[in-house]
This record gives sequence, C-alpha cells and structure tokens, in this order.
Amino acid sequence: MLDDRDYRILEWLQSDADMPVHAIAERVNISPSACSRRIARLREDGYIRRTVVVLDRPLLDLRGTVYVIIRAHHSGDWLERFRATVASIPEVLECHRLAGNFDYLLKVVVRDVAHYDTVYKRLIARLDLNDVAAYISMETIKDEQALPIRS
Repeated sequence: MLDDRDYRILEWLQSDADMPVHAIAERVNISPSACSRRIARLREDGYIRRTVVVLDRPLLDLRGTVYVIIRAHHSGDWLERFRATVASIPEVLECHRLAGNFDYLLKVVVRDVAHYDTVYKRLIARLDLNDVAAYISMETIKDEQALPIRS
C-alpha cells in the first residue's frame, strides 16, 4: 500500500529520474536513507518498472509520428507472428489491441514518409492484413510521459 510520501516520491522521479535521493528526500520531508529504502521498495514491488532517458526526437531526425490502424486476418499462429513482427520493428513504439471496429493501433516514429513506407513494407511482407490505414500526425499538442497517479 502506498502512502502520500510514496506518491510524492513517484511524482518527483517521473519529473526527473536523475534527481539525487537527498533532493527528493528533502522535498518529501524524510531522511535520504529512508527515501532510498522507499525507492528500492517501489522498484522491488514493481511500481517503478524501469528508468529511461527521453531523447530529443528532432535532434535525432525522427520528426514524424504515424498512427497505423490495422484490421487483422486472424488465423492459426497469426497473433504470435504479429507480436514477433511488431517487436522486431524498432520504429514501432507502441502497439495496442483494440475493442471496436479495428484490431490494432500502432504508434510509429519515423524520419519522413519514405521511412514510414519502409516500415509499412516490412509489416505487410510478414503478415496477412485485411486493412491498414496510416494517419500522419501534423503536430504534437501534448507528449507527456508522467502518469497522473493522484488525480
């Protein structure tokens, strides 16, 4: 069970995972050793799955985001092939199985439309798909990584 201090620690870590333990401890009003133990427990209990670095996409020439909606042709081992294919394409950052008229939604990060076309060709070369539709993001209005843990 998490208490208020645990939630505050998680909020600080979400905003800056490089923040020193003593700085978090000061903001949460506990000792650095107690804060360190809490962070270790939060990791051990699975609340903190991993720590990552958020890179600057434009500096890496990855300015494009394409949302791909797929209607699938399910048969035999199709789902396992789909999972393996999606996992093998690094440009696919997210994959969601949907309820409703479509089966899957992919978030794909690319340099440009030509780059997306190579991703598309890799996808269709490995899988039978009923329908694939791509939606190119024109502008990112919000791109937040932090979860709203106390809303």
